[in-house]
Amino acid sequence: MTPSTSSLAAVTLKKDLRLEWRSKDAINAMLFFALLVVVIFSFSFDPTAEESREIAGGLIWVAFLFAAVVALNQTWARELRNDVLDAYRVSPAPPNSLFLAKVLGNFIFVSVLELVMAPLFIVFYNLRALGPSYQLLLVGALGTWALVVNGTFFAAMSLRTRSREVMLPLLLFPISIPAILAMVQATRNILTGEASAQFWIVLLGAYDVVFTIACLLLFETILQAE
Repeated sequence: MTPSTSSLAAVTLKKDLRLEWRSKDAINAMLFFALLVVVIFSFSFDPTAEESREIAGGLIWVAFLFAAVVALNQTWARELRNDVLDAYRVSPAPPNSLFLAKVLGNFIFVSVLELVMAPLFIVFYNLRALGPSYQLLLVGALGTWALVVNGTFFAAMSLRTRSREVMLPLLLFPISIPAILAMVQATRNILTGEASAQFWIVLLGAYDVVFTIACLLLFETILQAE
């Protein structure tokens, strides 16, 4: 990444973080949605500790996935209202700097959500990892990146459609199935300790590399599209 790209990405990222800190629109919406999922599922059934470890991977990532869509739908909203995207299209600024800033911003927002909600999942579902617990951090980071890099890209792709709030999940969920499967299986293996999560972690890392490169290569086309 060239210095100009990194500096422009840093400026855009600081701007997004500052605006979110003032409004807290995305964070509050994500926290409310994720908390609602946790409470509803906790009242719906009362699993034992062993059963919780079996199903927690799916519950956790479903909650994070749907909550993340709330933030991803708002990724480009300010730029569209203030004609920032049009300015970027005619400027000599590298398109990837804008994309990387948006991805990093969404990664921070979703990571904050996960750090806040993780203790609640532990308390509500009586979770304790029987496998190497440090791997949960790795799975969380790789899984979150998989969601936000694709989500940011498809949010840009669906930006000018009439029903972009509906279009984003329709585009994001199918292509995220391999990553979601890897996240859920890796989390389950770590919590239960029955099998190694190494294969799923490697698969998740490979998924991140492939789709990050693909999104970077294709984003300029999306940005310049009418």
